[in-house]
Amino acid sequence: MPIAFQNADGAVNPGGCWYALYTRHQHEKTVAGMLAGKGFEVFLPVYAAVHRWQDRLKRLTLPLFPGYVFLRSAAERRIHARVTPGVIHFVPADRPIPIAEAEIDSLRQIATNRSSVHPHPFLKAGDWVRVKRGLLEGVEGILTHWKGGYRLVLSVDLLQQSAAIEIDASIVERARRPQRESTSYVC
Repeated sequence: MPIAFQNADGAVNPGGCWYALYTRHQHEKTVAGMLAGKGFEVFLPVYAAVHRWQDRLKRLTLPLFPGYVFLRSAAERRIHARVTPGVIHFVPADRPIPIAEAEIDSLRQIATNRSSVHPHPFLKAGDWVRVKRGLLEGVEGILTHWKGGYRLVLSVDLLQQSAAIEIDASIVERARRPQRESTSYVC
């Protein structure tokens, strides 16, 4: 289940583009909370993991993309996000590039689906597919084969990171991969 923060008065600011912020190690939740307090719309996709210590098992909620927080912001407000404690820089550091709204929407859809979503290595090759039916209908990504089953991999090109969700291969169809350059995306 994702952590989606709204600004202090409960409203979400619809203006601006989505950007990725690189944060200090294990500061994603803190940064997301502080940015929401400053009035930004923030999205932090998370997943459930079970970690084993010598004496116990513990269920944790971890960021799907460790070290990253997604933020919607108008260009003139980005400096307010950049000076937030725990933020290292926008991605890329020299000149922030907006993330396509479709990529954020796809991440929101899989993160709220409550299926077995977890981090996945970034992939550049594979079949681009679209889900034909079910809760994820219309979501597009790369189909991979893993441990006798199939997974749909959604990638955020700018971060070079991906997330995977188990899926029945019979409900996907080959799709034409969108020709989008993250450097030319304008919102």
